Amino acid sequence: MRAVLSVLCAFWLFSSFNSAAQADIIASWQATQMPAPPPLKPFTVTDPAHAALLLLDFDTSTCNTKERPTCAASLPYVEDLLKKARRANLMIVYSLTSTGTMQAVPPSIAAMGDETVVQSGVDKFFGTDLEAALKSRGIQTVIVTGTMAHGAVLYTASEAALRGFKVVVPTDGMSSKDPFGEVSAAWVLANAPAGVSRNVTLSRSGMIGFGQ
Repeated sequence: MRAVLSVLCAFWLFSSFNSAAQADIIASWQATQMPAPPPLKPFTVTDPAHAALLLLDFDTSTCNTKERPTCAASLPYVEDLLKKARRANLMIVYSLTSTGTMQAVPPSIAAMGDETVVQSGVDKFFGTDLEAALKSRGIQTVIVTGTMAHGAVLYTASEAALRGFKVVVPTDGMSSKDPFGEVSAAWVLANAPAGVSRNVTLSRSGMIGFGQ
């Protein structure tokens, strides 16, 4: 009995300490100042034949003014970038959520012809042939747009960077349910350990050019 009481006492002390530590952590988060937005940089795709534009998880069931207003607001910027990318003959890649369909992609950015489509969770490299498809075309640079910013964009962009691709993320082409999801994704991409951040450029759609 004495041993049991000792164990229960130790467990109570640990639980109390753990709860206090968690409370302190939450308090420190609440006191944390929002960091300055990461700088946005211009980017020129000098070799369009070896670049791809990724459009991740755009779906009319969520990308609308009711569910994700910032996604709906991003569509004109993504559409403009898509038109420029097609004119420059970039590889175009679409992704779907596990329940998504190509028919649900917003009409303004709908796929054409035999453009590549993958279907997965937040990491579009996981369980798909995305990496093989990109490497078969000699792709070295990927421009990542999509929703949600702290989901498909963050994880796919990070995985692309870790695989050695140069990654460009136009901040007006990514969206979340609320602005903090977008801010946090941008901050992580800009400040992640070197394996990710050194290969990522945060930009805007209008700051991305296509040249020879």
